[in-house]
Amino acid sequence: MGNGLHDTVLGVGMVDLKFTSGKIVQLKNVLHKPGGSPLARVCQVLVAATRNFNKDLPCDSTALYEFLGQGSAIQGSRKLEHTDGLNFFDRAAIVTPSGCESPRQLSSWEICTVTQVEELKILIRMLPIWSTVILYSAVQEHMFSTFIEQGMVMEKHVGSFEIPAASFQSVQVITVLLLIPFYGRVLVAVFRNFTGRTNDIFFDTPVERLGLGLFLSMLSMMSAAVVESNRLRIAQDKGLVHRQVAVPMSILWQGPQYMMLGAGEVFTNIGLSEFFYSESPDSMRSLRMAFYFANIATGNYLNSFILSLVPVFTARGDIPGWIPGNLNEGHLDRFYLMMAGLSFLNLLAFIFCATRYTNVKRLHI
Repeated sequence: MGNGLHDTVLGVGMVDLKFTSGKIVQLKNVLHKPGGSPLARVCQVLVAATRNFNKDLPCDSTALYEFLGQGSAIQGSRKLEHTDGLNFFDRAAIVTPSGCESPRQLSSWEICTVTQVEELKILIRMLPIWSTVILYSAVQEHMFSTFIEQGMVMEKHVGSFEIPAASFQSVQVITVLLLIPFYGRVLVAVFRNFTGRTNDIFFDTPVERLGLGLFLSMLSMMSAAVVESNRLRIAQDKGLVHRQVAVPMSILWQGPQYMMLGAGEVFTNIGLSEFFYSESPDSMRSLRMAFYFANIATGNYLNSFILSLVPVFTARGDIPGWIPGNLNEGHLDRFYLMMAGLSFLNLLAFIFCATRYTNVKRLHI
């Protein structure tokens, strides 16, 4: 797995591809034999560990059961080194006296290999980092909702050309399309000449890229709050508060918030995909896309939940709340500031989880 946006290895079907300086190069044809259901193996560890709940763990982890061959007992997976922590699941690999002679003859629901146990540990350790990216997905959804509503009450004409509010999100798409090749072909090449480094010039791990993406999404909410605050001030000065009309403030001021969301998407989505690919067990890499789309779906539900709570807590009597039908009467800026504050707290939680994350240790046999 590469260490940068310019050097990323992705498994696509039966081919390994490498993204190098803006080019995708096929490395080799690979064939991974089916290794069984990952969910079934997770359930087997849970059942076996529960069965051995009252048994003591051996002081030496080498006494736990592991396949004796060079490869792993799981098709398409390398052996994983035993790690400390989450010791309850190690009970699934306890060799009981009745199974000392030939543990391989026992059912996988009775005894599991250390590699199988470590697969579950890896998934559990990845969950905190995965969960901190949910709020990012919720912030991304505002590009399709409140950003458009904000743009609809701004001046959409640039000269004789009218920019539809919903079409202005193309700024985010353009940012993504320009940033990836600019980073890979220009910044990396320039800094490589000065520093001589061949790996990523700014980041050593996918987790660091994730952190930058979360930070940029927070800045996007802050930018949107500043724009909305100025828009409401102009509406107040022009006497347009109680009129559901556009305010004479150009929609181009929304550009920075869209661009920061685009930049955040580059670093977060690539970092998240690379994190899942590099840290997932070999036989569970197919789950990375499931985790990715589950993150987006959960973020959508979270965003809908937050939006549903806003009128409950902000609308009182004649007070229309933060996001009324007429945005000139509301305080969408306060909502954006709240999302920026939540993003900041989420970033702190991400840093806490990232600094305590244990990387996967594979045995190269």
